[in-house]
Amino acid sequence: MKIKNQNVLIAIIAIVLGFLAGTITMLVTGQDPLILFKSILRAVTGVNLDLVCTGKNFFSVRMVGEYIVYSMPIILTGLSVAFAFRTGLFNIGSEGQVIMGSLVAAIVGVLLDMPRIIELPIVIVGGMAAGAAWGYIAGFLKAKYNVHEVVTTIMLNYTAMYFSAMIIKMLPGSSPEKTVPLHDGALLSSSIFSSMTSNSRLHYGIFLVIIALIVFDYIINKTTYGYELKSVGYNPFAAKYSGMKVNSRLAQSMAISGAFSGLAGVLLVSGTFKYGRVLYAFENYGFDGISVALLGNNTALGSLFGGLLLASLKAAQPLMSAKNVPDAIVDIISALIIMFVAMKYGIIYVMDKMKKRGEN
Repeated sequence: MKIKNQNVLIAIIAIVLGFLAGTITMLVTGQDPLILFKSILRAVTGVNLDLVCTGKNFFSVRMVGEYIVYSMPIILTGLSVAFAFRTGLFNIGSEGQVIMGSLVAAIVGVLLDMPRIIELPIVIVGGMAAGAAWGYIAGFLKAKYNVHEVVTTIMLNYTAMYFSAMIIKMLPGSSPEKTVPLHDGALLSSSIFSSMTSNSRLHYGIFLVIIALIVFDYIINKTTYGYELKSVGYNPFAAKYSGMKVNSRLAQSMAISGAFSGLAGVLLVSGTFKYGRVLYAFENYGFDGISVALLGNNTALGSLFGGLLLASLKAAQPLMSAKNVPDAIVDIISALIIMFVAMKYGIIYVMDKMKKRGEN
């Protein structure tokens, strides 16, 4: 069995086992598992099975648009964490990088009022630069002083959250909870997509996600620079011996990783909410990215499908809550799927045993 096919098979097995364990959990706690699967189907496709054959409209295209909106920042944070993983680093600071990207997008969108063709690129580049700078700090400390990136990125998450809350409240017209609406020139909103999806929040950020997927795959798999990043991350001593710039490459890896997260922050502010928000707790976009990266085996395509899967659970959560199913069910299923992915070698061991038994 080829390793690529094996990784895909393991991911599928992990997903099946996760949903199976979640179904058992629901049964044990007296919940109806059908609600889970109906909610996911409705969130992803817009089809409400409870209304089929009732004469009522059972399809909502708006649900599809909102599902895509849910998935976009999660896919980007998945790419962020996956990029760091591929270069031998653990970017647990994606959450803080998302917040910094959101902060800069809010600052530019509130303070500048220019035509969209000028302002929107500033918002996008500024948000990505903020995420990259926040990632670079951890990368620099790792390269210069060998400070573990897990420690620094955790600390930077909290720094970003409280720093952002302070700055957001200082912007003109801000309330203790949010800023004034961003100027139109800073928005990713699309009247075309909105009308196509019955006034959903679907926006032009979908094109940025597609570009990010292509850029990720190109850098990692198609360039000498990507090869150097991977080499430095996995074995800095061998990389240094071969003449690579170890310190600068480590810092650059975290900066690029942070740029993906910063872009996710831009999409949240300029596309989804259209205003900056004061946060006193993490929204877990960055931490969801860890799950997406692991599920997607740290690849661009895998992160895409991993993000879509996790987004389906997130989008289904409100529908399940409306039917009195605890929100914890979604968290349990997500955690179980990741746990089974982490048990990769255990699954391979069982598969090999089953294969040998079949041959005998």
